[in-house]
Amino acid sequence: MSEPRLAEQDLAALVSDWLTWDEAAELLGVTPAKARTMVRDHQLAAAVPALVPATGVKQGIPSLFIVDGEPVKGLPGLLTVLHDNGFDDRECIAWIFLDADLPGRPIDALRENRGAEVKRRAQALLL
Repeated sequence: MSEPRLAEQDLAALVSDWLTWDEAAELLGVTPAKARTMVRDHQLAAAVPALVPATGVKQGIPSLFIVDGEPVKGLPGLLTVLHDNGFDDRECIAWIFLDADLPGRPIDALRENRGAEVKRRAQALLL
């Protein structure tokens, strides 16, 4: 059996902690509207965690995307590369939280300031 495509990944299983728009805005020191703008501008990514959302389940932002009141270093550039490759936010989140042949997940590498290799691997997707 083949591995599910990125769009078919169960984000709720990949990402353990999600932030609401209000929680993300508070951590970032901005308004919820500004947090939404940051998602639109690919500084952050948001998605509904479940493939088949239950009633009332809303979009969220993975909590690991924010460190010390800012998006994780390297995340905006990585999201831009992934979006340029045709990924939507859901696919971006799945790729970032899956092991992409790195020693660990791309999100862990970003949080440990090892983003150059993650970005190189994302750029290789364009080939």
